[in-house]
Amino acid sequence: MTQDERRRYLIDALLAERTDGEKAVVPEGADDQRAFLRALMNVRPPAPVAAEVLDVQDAYLADRLRERGGAVDAAGLPPVDAADPVLSRVALWRGDITLLAADAIVNAANDQMLGCFVPGHHCIDNAIHTFAGMQLRLDCARLMAAQGHAEPTGQVKVTFAHNLPSGLIFHTVGPIVRGGQPTPRDEALLASCYRACLEEATRRDISTLAFCCISTGVFGFPQEEAARVAVHAVLDHLANTDPRLKVIFDVFLDSDQCIYQELLDGARAACRRA
Repeated sequence: MTQDERRRYLIDALLAERTDGEKAVVPEGADDQRAFLRALMNVRPPAPVAAEVLDVQDAYLADRLRERGGAVDAAGLPPVDAADPVLSRVALWRGDITLLAADAIVNAANDQMLGCFVPGHHCIDNAIHTFAGMQLRLDCARLMAAQGHAEPTGQVKVTFAHNLPSGLIFHTVGPIVRGGQPTPRDEALLASCYRACLEEATRRDISTLAFCCISTGVFGFPQEEAARVAVHAVLDHLANTDPRLKVIFDVFLDSDQCIYQELLDGARAACRRA
């Protein structure tokens, strides 16, 4: 089956599940069909999926990974400072976290923990669920059914990454900031997100953990304040708790890259003065 055939097969399979009676017009072009398939996956509830559909989806997503440039080795990303025992285990990388081959990547989830249901939304939760595949929403639904209530802010849930090149996904719910000014409680909850993920990584004895910029999107946490919380939590954990873990700060925006670069340059200068 070619990639075009897989894409159309999946579109037809997901459309066949619909019970609302609404007729959908399938786009003709490959790019439009990719977006259409993503939208169908985004809105699909966590219902069982036929094994043959998952087989085609997995083959389709494996080829999509290659089409999008292939996996990036997290362990091989250059460190902030190779000579420093802590900063040699920190990297700053600007790119798509769904391409990172890390032991675990961090997803900024919402408290329902089922992924983003907005078709094609440009949030990390949507991207991770899209490229991990439909199995991920099913995994999350099972976790939440067993828990029986919404996920509290500042904790972590762990799933397999399925069709992503990473091994695991750490899902954490960050604080929502109202009015653009985080309170001390907001800062404490954001720090708890980072600490929970770091502690889980250490508990599992993993080697590479990639963080997104938790809470800085639609959750409204200002970028600079969030980055300060992130860098402080990570450097403290690497210095005092885990002597082998490598952490990657994954950023997507120019502005976030500049903020993190400045903070990490400051940390490097401080280490050299010490």
